[in-house]
Amino acid sequence: MRFPPLLQARLIRRYKRFLADMRLEDGREVVAHCPNPGSMLGMAAAGARCWLEPNDDPKKKLNFSWKLVEPAAGVLVAVDTGLANRVVAEALAEGAVPGLDGYARVRPEVPYGEGSRVDFLLSDPTRAEALVEVKSVTLSRGGWAEFPDSVTKRGTKHLQELTREAQEGRRAVMLYLVSRSDGARVRIAADIDPAYAAAFDVARAAGVEMLALGTEISPEGIRAAGALPVDAGFQAAGSAKARHTSG
Repeated sequence: MRFPPLLQARLIRRYKRFLADMRLEDGREVVAHCPNPGSMLGMAAAGARCWLEPNDDPKKKLNFSWKLVEPAAGVLVAVDTGLANRVVAEALAEGAVPGLDGYARVRPEVPYGEGSRVDFLLSDPTRAEALVEVKSVTLSRGGWAEFPDSVTKRGTKHLQELTREAQEGRRAVMLYLVSRSDGARVRIAADIDPAYAAAFDVARAAGVEMLALGTEISPEGIRAAGALPVDAGFQAAGSAKARHTSG
């Protein structure tokens, strides 16, 4: 997917989860919408170079939306978690998601589970349907892209619902989109959210497929860039340790 022309800025501070003070290149200070509900661990240091999407929509309270950040030299991360589904939708349409290519129909936001909507339902006359949930991975520690960066009860619920679908014989897939340019492998941050890590272990054991995609990111746009490994051993050991520590 391609961005409209973005403006460079420097982060002054992020606050109230969805607001960020920015300094544009011309010196103006503006407030930008931060479309990321997570902690943004490692992504919100004062002075970081950022890219904003301007708008003149009178229905929007803010005239700028924070799209990218450069937390380290040469590393770009997509701040807007809503971009993940758009990137994956394009990749699915192009048959560019290994293991999920060849489906005749891709439907977004299909109701399932207990009042939820699966991100994508893939169907084809020649094979079983596939339910696909997408998560945007932005945290990086120790050479790993990790999910989540904060406690996510909603994410745990999605894993539990996929588990039930898999136990009933349906193909269920959790797809982690690594929304940063330096991501090469994925694991679960069990120390941050032990409940999510435990649900991950149960889901994988029940047959939920755990897939990951890398991305190519620039101020011009984002595209999917091939499959990445999802580590299995860390989840089992890490989540067990976290559960033991938490009592």
